[in-house]
Amino acid sequence: ELTLDIDDRRVDPAADGYDAIIRHGPLSESRLIAWKLAPSRRMLTASSDYLARCGTPRTLQDLEQHKGIFYTNRGIADWRFQTSTGNVIVRAKLGLAINNGDMMRDAAIAGLGLALLPAFIAGPAIRDGLLQEVEVDHKPEPEFIFMAHPQGRKPPAKLRAIADHLKRVFGSSPYWDPGTTG
Repeated sequence: ELTLDIDDRRVDPAADGYDAIIRHGPLSESRLIAWKLAPSRRMLTASSDYLARCGTPRTLQDLEQHKGIFYTNRGIADWRFQTSTGNVIVRAKLGLAINNGDMMRDAAIAGLGLALLPAFIAGPAIRDGLLQEVEVDHKPEPEFIFMAHPQGRKPPAKLRAIADHLKRVFGSSPYWDPGTTG
């Protein structure tokens, strides 16, 4: 039996009665044991309409003059890029703040601004020509997809079986990444 609760909000698996959670991005809870399921490349994206109207940014500094579509469940200081001196946070002008990745993608397609999205959300829209990946002088900070369970509990065998299955299905170069074939 499997019960799937799909919600973008952050939950506490122990307090909310979950055996485990699947989460994209950093895990800040120290009471969780996490298993990496797959790498998750984040992509800066925009519609061709937005880029035609507002120009294509080429540097991190250029991003500050653009409108951003931000994921509120991670805070609007979520645009993190790797530089030679470490990771930096870039703040664009607030175009839209929303708590759902699919809605962020749709807002970017509608031309409301730039969105930093995981490839599993942006990939199909890029392949269909609805969004473009915008490459600036630095890459977004790498992330992962995790399965996490509460510390102090022995995870049931079903969790390890689901995690192993998801790792195989996702692949070491996840199938959803637009740069991946197959």
